[in-house]
Amino acid sequence: MMRPPGAFKVRRRGYDALLDSAGRDGRTQRILDSLRAEILEAGETQTLRIRRIFQSPREIYRLELEVPSLGYQRTTLLDRDALEDLLATDDVRSLVREAVQNR
Repeated sequence: MMRPPGAFKVRRRGYDALLDSAGRDGRTQRILDSLRAEILEAGETQTLRIRRIFQSPREIYRLELEVPSLGYQRTTLLDRDALEDLLATDDVRSLVREAVQNR
């Protein structure tokens, strides 16, 4: 019997991992580390935009990173705490300020 496209089994173990805050915090940290590395590697050849897309019930920001020389684009949704963690690094914060000033 063939399953229709898009039908996936939900694995109990995977669902529990999503609910586990320690696993979720580790995943968030890996995403932020990856974003931080990509922002710093691309330097000034990138286009970086951060926009607030939701304010209530929770602030959500959309971070768009585009590196034309590599043909690369990444869009990530972050909550306020994650965005503040990302901007805690001085090098990242300075690149974000430059991106805002160049608009």
